[in-house]
Parts: sequence; structure tokens; C-alpha cells
Amino acid sequence: MSLNSLASLGQEAPLRMLLIDAGRGTSISLAGVVQPWQVTARLLGPDRLQVDVLPLQALLAAQAAARYWHIGLVVGDEEYFPLPPAQLRALVDTCKRSAIWGAVGAPVLWLIQAGVMDGLRTALPWPLYGETDEAAERAILTPNLFEFDGGRLSCCGGMASIDFSLTLIEALYGTDVQAQVKEALCIDRVRAQSDRQRTALQARFGMLQPKLSEAVALMEANIEEPLATDDIANLVGISRRQLERQFKQYLGSVPSRYYLELRLQRARQLLLDTNHSIVQVGLMCGFSSGSHFSTAYGTLFGITPREERQRKLRPA
Repeated sequence: MSLNSLASLGQEAPLRMLLIDAGRGTSISLAGVVQPWQVTARLLGPDRLQVDVLPLQALLAAQAAARYWHIGLVVGDEEYFPLPPAQLRALVDTCKRSAIWGAVGAPVLWLIQAGVMDGLRTALPWPLYGETDEAAERAILTPNLFEFDGGRLSCCGGMASIDFSLTLIEALYGTDVQAQVKEALCIDRVRAQSDRQRTALQARFGMLQPKLSEAVALMEANIEEPLATDDIANLVGISRRQLERQFKQYLGSVPSRYYLELRLQRARQLLLDTNHSIVQVGLMCGFSSGSHFSTAYGTLFGITPREERQRKLRPA
């Protein structure tokens, strides 16, 4: 399931969104979610979008119930604190009243602990990897900024909550509405879902899987002239088969595919942030063939490099 599948939900009138403030004070994650959605609500009007922001404790006390929301998000601080089991159950019950629901920031770990992320790709904030227990590993933890899998949304929080919100707004209401929100918030670029939490891999695998971390570091350092999988395996001191097994087990991919996605993510950044020609960007990311670059880019991102560049140049 991808965010692109949400376009039909954006036709609901009005679309009702619940943002649950689960923080203990001022939170970058909360501001990064609330501000884009409140701007969107002002642009579209109450007939198309209604956004409710409710404190967690007030919501649980009122058993807010019977109310139905199309999208529900629990948004918390960047720092984790445990939630009593009874409150966690009540929170999950409230979230389940939404068609699509999830969490941003530290509350992602609450949903993991509740077992509602089992078998789903989940973007857990990297500092909380040390807080996970054996039960939590049933979720498929990824190093991405945010994920949408099985009707569940998850975002690592912090500044990524802005990218997450703007991507969700585009999926629901299109590029034009997203552009107006970016203009209002003075935001130039939106990072992709597949962009990495840079320290997540090291935090999760650094001590336990040093060879895996070393292999990924080699890939990130050799974007313009990609290394062969056999060469990477030799450089980190393990066999190709061992390397492939570790990538499959911990990253859900094979080395060649993971490497290709790293190069394409770098290409997307260059297309959006620089004035290099499309041919130059392809060469800088290890693609000697323009057709191969265009095809691979379209497969991963759903648009061609030329269309990506045109979106950048399109006026708000």
C-alpha cells in the first residue's frame, strides 16, 4: 500500500482528521504536523477538511468516541515515556475508529508495544531503537523518515514530521494544494518517504551488525562510481552470500537493490536542490545510460526525472 492510494480519500467532504497531542510540552513533531494541516484546512475550508487537535488525557477521559475520523494520528514529543496499559488500550481503541491511523515521533513505539504494527513497515525514531524489546521486533523497523503500510502511518518525528505532513497532503489533495501550503510555510523542498534517518542504521546495527553498517557506508561513499556487490563483500571481509543474507534479514532487500535506491535518492535530491542537467545528475549517481536512469527513477518514484524537475520549476 502506498500513499498514492489515498487520492480517493481526499474526495471525502468533509474529510475529518484527528491529531492527538500526546506530548508533555512544546514539540517539533506536533508543530510539524499541526501547522501544515491547519494551513490546508484554511485553504480548503470546513466543507472539505476539518482538523481536530485534542490533548491525549482529555480524549481518554471523554472516551471521545463515538466520533469517526477518516485519519487519526497520535503525535508526541521527541523523547519517549511509557504509557500505562489501560491508557494504551484506550488510545488504540480510539485510533481504530479512523479509517487510516498511526503515530508520529515517540508514540510510534506505543503502537509497536500494543502489537498493532506487527508485520508492518514502521518508521521508528532512531533514538528509540534501544527501547525495543523482543515483542517490538515483530514490526518491520525501517530507517526511512516515514512509512504507510497496512493502513498504518508512522513517522520518525522531529523535522521529518513536516515532510510527512506535506507528502500526505499531496497524496490527498494534489500538488497544487501542497504547493500553496509550502508557500505559506516558506518551505522549499519536501524530503521523500524513502529518505533515510541518517543515524538509524548505525543506531540499530552498529554494534550487533558492524559488517552491514560498513557495507552501507561504502555504498553511500561510492554513489558516482558504484561498487560491485562482490567488491563490497571483499572490502568488509565477508562472503557475498553472507552479505546478501544480512541485507535480506535486516533491511528486507538485496545489496544491489538497496544500492540502487540509495543512488536514486541522491539523484532526486540533486534534481530538486541543484541546477545540474538531468544527464549530469544521472552520471553523478552512477548511471551511464539516460534511459536506464529514467526507467529506474520512474519505477521507484512513479515519475520520470524530467517530470521531477518540472515539478520543481512549476510555480505555486
